[in-house]
Amino acid sequence: METRQSLFVRELSPEAATSFIRAYHYSKVLPQLNKYYLGLYRDKTLCGVVTLGWGTQPLQTIRKLFPDHALQTKDYLEIGKMCFLPSENGNGHFGSLALSALIKWVRQETDCLFLYTLADGIMGKCGYVYQAANFRYMGHFLTSVYRDAETGEKIHPRSAGLLLKENAELDGKKARHWLTHNFCTMKGIEKIDGRMFRYIYPLNKKAENILRQYSQYQSLSYPKDRDLFFRVRTGDRQYQTIAPPRFDRDVCRYNPQKFDRLEVTDHERPLEAP
Repeated sequence: METRQSLFVRELSPEAATSFIRAYHYSKVLPQLNKYYLGLYRDKTLCGVVTLGWGTQPLQTIRKLFPDHALQTKDYLEIGKMCFLPSENGNGHFGSLALSALIKWVRQETDCLFLYTLADGIMGKCGYVYQAANFRYMGHFLTSVYRDAETGEKIHPRSAGLLLKENAELDGKKARHWLTHNFCTMKGIEKIDGRMFRYIYPLNKKAENILRQYSQYQSLSYPKDRDLFFRVRTGDRQYQTIAPPRFDRDVCRYNPQKFDRLEVTDHERPLEAP
């Protein structure tokens, strides 16, 4: 399926796609609900990989965006991972070509109405590649990660199972869904909040008509670097705004398993009350 400059899309095996992602993506944790593993090729060279599927709340995601329509999970696909060869990173032209080829493939190979994605503001990403490809901006929400204050290791809440178990046992609770401030202080772990930016691409006229009915999305301006936001928890229900945090991607003190198996990531999970 060719585009300009001989960029085309071809399905990959999960193993081939995972190997590429773990070699070149800043986050080695993969979504669990993947339907398609796609390679982006220039001639015979694999230049990028995209996974398409859903987060851990597929139906809630699309219903939250379009509450007045009884849309189903089959009506959209979410970009779970997208990464390119290092030689193509920072190349906005290649990113636009890649998304153009991806959109063409989804239109031809599926009956989806929308292609949905998130830009990871916690990692300093506003979604410029999606803006250049004319995705519609759908607003932002806060999400959380943990960071080992000593090493800089990023610990996703969905990867903190052992820590949550330890936290619950120390507190005499049956379970914990979020690490408490006292436990994090004891462990030298920071809880950091940041913004995630939602984008969507309507794939046909029906999708355009649905999107047009939601006036709240029509006047939103694309986010820029100034719209990034970070805060660190300093106490129970207390936070302090901070500069963009840095993470060491190679440290695995708390997540030694993340390079050995697929794990769940869910940026749609809401913040806890504190």
